[in-house]
Amino acid sequence: MSTAGFNSQNGTGTGQAYANGPSQNPVALQQLPGVNYGMTHQPTYNPMQAKAPVPPGPGLYPVGPYQPVPPVSSFPPGPPLSSYQAPPGQPLLTRPPIAGPPSHTPPQSASPSPGPRLPPAQATPPPPAVSSSSYYQNPQQPQPMAPTWQYNTAPPPMGPPTSMNTPPRGPPANHVNPAASSTAPLPPMSSASYNSAPPASLSHSATQPPGPRMPPTSLHGYIQPGAAPPQHMNPMVPNTYQPNRAPYGPPPTGPPPTMIPASPPTGPPMANATPPPPKADEPVAGNGPQAPNSYNHVDNKMAGPPQPGPPGRHLGHYPSLPPGYQNTSAPHNATPPMHPAMQAATQPYTQAPQPYQQPPVGPGPAQLSPSLAALSLQSSTPEALRVVNLLQERNLLPPSPIPAPTPCLPQDLQKINCNPEVFRSTLTSIPQTQSLLNKAKLPLGLLLHPFKDLSQLPVVTSSTIVRCRSCRTYINPFVTFLDQRRWKCNLCYRVNDVPEEFMYNPVSRSYGEPHKRPEVQNATIEFIAPSEYMLRPPQPAVYLFILDVSHNAVETGYLNVFCQSLLDNINALPGDSRTKVGFITFDSTIHFYNLQEGLSQPQMLIVSDIEDIFLPTPDSLLVNLNECKELVQDLLKSLPTLFEKTMETQSALGSALQAAFKLLSPTGGRMSVFQTQLPNLGVGALQSREDPNQRASAKDIQHLSPATDFYKKLALDCSGQQVAVDLFLLSSQYCDLASLGCISRYSAGSVYYYPSYHHQHNPAQVECFQKDLKRYLTRKIGFEAVMRIRCTKGLSIHTFHGNFFVRSTDLLSLPNVNPDAGFAVQMSIEENLDDMQAVSFQAALLYTSSKGERRIRVHTLSLPVVNSLSDIFAGADVQAISGLLACMAVDRSVTASLSDARDAMTNASIDSLSSYRQSVLTIQQPGLLAPACLRLFPLFILALLKQKAFRTGTSTRLDDRVFAMCQLKYQPLAYSLLMIHPSLYRIDDLTDEGALNINERTIPQPRLLQLTVEKLSREAAFLMDAGTVMYLWIGRNCNPTFLTQVLGVPSYAAVPDNLYLLPELDTAESQRTRAFIGWLRDQRPFFPSLHVIRDESQQKASFLQNMIEDRTESALSYYEFLLHLQQQISK
Repeated sequence: MSTAGFNSQNGTGTGQAYANGPSQNPVALQQLPGVNYGMTHQPTYNPMQAKAPVPPGPGLYPVGPYQPVPPVSSFPPGPPLSSYQAPPGQPLLTRPPIAGPPSHTPPQSASPSPGPRLPPAQATPPPPAVSSSSYYQNPQQPQPMAPTWQYNTAPPPMGPPTSMNTPPRGPPANHVNPAASSTAPLPPMSSASYNSAPPASLSHSATQPPGPRMPPTSLHGYIQPGAAPPQHMNPMVPNTYQPNRAPYGPPPTGPPPTMIPASPPTGPPMANATPPPPKADEPVAGNGPQAPNSYNHVDNKMAGPPQPGPPGRHLGHYPSLPPGYQNTSAPHNATPPMHPAMQAATQPYTQAPQPYQQPPVGPGPAQLSPSLAALSLQSSTPEALRVVNLLQERNLLPPSPIPAPTPCLPQDLQKINCNPEVFRSTLTSIPQTQSLLNKAKLPLGLLLHPFKDLSQLPVVTSSTIVRCRSCRTYINPFVTFLDQRRWKCNLCYRVNDVPEEFMYNPVSRSYGEPHKRPEVQNATIEFIAPSEYMLRPPQPAVYLFILDVSHNAVETGYLNVFCQSLLDNINALPGDSRTKVGFITFDSTIHFYNLQEGLSQPQMLIVSDIEDIFLPTPDSLLVNLNECKELVQDLLKSLPTLFEKTMETQSALGSALQAAFKLLSPTGGRMSVFQTQLPNLGVGALQSREDPNQRASAKDIQHLSPATDFYKKLALDCSGQQVAVDLFLLSSQYCDLASLGCISRYSAGSVYYYPSYHHQHNPAQVECFQKDLKRYLTRKIGFEAVMRIRCTKGLSIHTFHGNFFVRSTDLLSLPNVNPDAGFAVQMSIEENLDDMQAVSFQAALLYTSSKGERRIRVHTLSLPVVNSLSDIFAGADVQAISGLLACMAVDRSVTASLSDARDAMTNASIDSLSSYRQSVLTIQQPGLLAPACLRLFPLFILALLKQKAFRTGTSTRLDDRVFAMCQLKYQPLAYSLLMIHPSLYRIDDLTDEGALNINERTIPQPRLLQLTVEKLSREAAFLMDAGTVMYLWIGRNCNPTFLTQVLGVPSYAAVPDNLYLLPELDTAESQRTRAFIGWLRDQRPFFPSLHVIRDESQQKASFLQNMIEDRTESALSYYEFLLHLQQQISK
């Protein structure tokens, strides 16, 4: 693939809306009419299409069987309660259609309109461009469709790539020769879109207003002309082509008899995320010196041409001392016993090595048809495919969290498959072909948590790391041993020789059983890397702190908390005898601190020339922590008082970051930036873009993209020199996180956000900051890291989500990697997988530990290949699908619009349930039907639509919205799920029944409740866990025992307004409640604040906004949303 067009995304764009990765060249090519490229290259299903926008608000539904019941008296202003019960004598499903036009109103036929039309992306190599005055075979009969969201292929072009004005100073980082742009191949359009005859399957006409045409799509089962479905595929239920069928549209805005069809948007289609970067072996042009450790060709050398053989010693005899194998003990911050929502994901799998006996000669995963045939899902209907009528089954939420679905693999392989908390696929059964995947209308992708704290991690010290000579895959449990001396790669199927050293197993001290080595017994393993995995000596741990000391910063009081926290944890910073630290403070000038050994006290050096920043004493600003610890401690004790009388109100953040970059460039390291206001001086200065009057606007939200490319450019420079930037934003004012966040996003850093932070007025935020800072300072860290994700031949990765920089085709540059970072990738099927029974995915993370060791952590996941739609649906992982769609929607919000993203998420649920109804169900029934495995899909989609990142009509600060989007992009799935769909528990009646016993503590396990005020009672108390925040809601008539035994107050009226700490009372009720809340908090790396709220509390509105199943002023209830989906599906 060409590397053209990367500059606008991973390079230095000029303020253009961005995605985290490259964008495609905007040249639009056209497929020759009538040319069929075969079933292998089916047009890819794209769910992001604005055909069924979410209704704009309540009051749009005719009075029918559904009636809200009166609200509970203790919630006078609250939302009405929903009920699923139809009044007596009225069948629930016979209500009039919600948004369909009445039968006597003929819909308008599609009419052509002038304007260019852009093709959708497709996995097929493009034919030569054909000049034509029209994109249609027959301009009189176009079939316009709305812009779509590409699930399983690279997104369409977004616009011309922005030029790179100043290339980064780091390694060549996808900054390609502009000449390549003109030849970048683009996917052609689906030939089905140009067939003048009616398609073989269902089609929709749509009214198109004047303006640019929207791209055609291959949704709704369009079949390419001349292409028949594969024999093993369940054919779609035949549908009659209906040229006058009503267009998709929102629910009506008036009485039932009238309807205004929604017209599709008139803008060009937008790219949703990162298309594939260029291949690693393509020439890459770049200015500036190569960074000492740019790993374009590492990972031994993690990409590049096949090596002649595995590196390391080739011994003709057994080593006298076997290579060392360790099972590292759990670190002090290793994962404690899990919250059910996260623990459930690990239940099907075990992390411990299993006694998997693979015979020296025998079938591997590629030859497992008998085993897999016995496990076929078609022999009987599994629970995952049980038909659920969502409109009739009221209590869908299980009492405990749902576990991740278990892939349908032979038991011996499944035992050692990768832990789903580390590596998880949206589909646990991979379709044989792209066309089958398109038909299922489900996204295919992987969610990763590669550096997660693990309580058990096998670590291998060996002179030989065995890898495939062709594709460089690390040997893993899913390879096939043809005999003792040869193994077949499970990704490219090349046969490799087993090195002599690998024949010896130091665990059993036996020879001749390579299939029993730890590398072949564990799906997650870590290698101590030999010298060929290094381009320079491993870097030391280097920590640089950049602190805002303006008047605004001093007022918040954060400096005291920071200095005290660092003093308390200075001996716990990860590192060794080489660890270095440094400090920079800034307001309108930049202050450096000379901490050189021999000084009696720290020396402050002030640079006032912020336009041309320089380092006053380059050699004494970063010092060895062990040698200069006393000076560092003196500085931390004096910093809070040093600026307490300052009247400086300006902030030269950009210049401070430039100075920090100069200081860290020679070594690499971590930059921790603490900022409390909008930067307003020097380079990188920003202006407020938020209009408080537009916060609740139902129109599109503006300013989600950066105002300047300064922070992105600087982040790319940092990435090239192995520097990551972490941003702590503590502010009560707008800070333009959309712009500032780029400094962390592209350098693989993290963003921490504390709105309305103040040491006196907001003690709950202070507690959060203290706890987060302690975790941040003491958690493990990997430096100068790169990660590559490989997959079986025939599959391809085309989009990455997370905080990183894409350096080459599949190589992510991670100057720092931390155990709390998650990643996601989207995939497509490029070649039919007909002859395969299983496919594999492998993530390899090469990093330098804080102790200076070069290490490689490898995760391998194996999944079965299926050839029927029912098997695909049976293996759908609704949580992973929702997490991936959230990432895609964030990108769509930035590159297109928020309303586009909201429509696309709604369409994702409509399309998948439509496909299930048409192609899997053998008996058509009334109602909104879903397989049991997807029964929560509409609920999760509605939860996303009401999430802070995507909601409309509710006052949401711009920085709050952008931060919510950041979290969805880089939080591991287990944490982001709680932010999407919080957990609600009743906790005034906790008992020890079914409780967990952990470290001699008893942890109660209350049931999960639905998020509706129906579940609340004024006689009880409820805890809502929303991920980053917890609410303890106290009913007006709450049990007095709970008030006295848990809260320590005599009555409801005595509950304080801003209570955020539970008193430590010596009562059984208090111990149970605190144990349960503490256990929930221990499950995540950040510290959720607790707010005890009453009816009069300010936080009550936030609590009720998380009641996803209830109607709000601007959003539908869950039941109304289901009716909307049913109406769209039944069109």
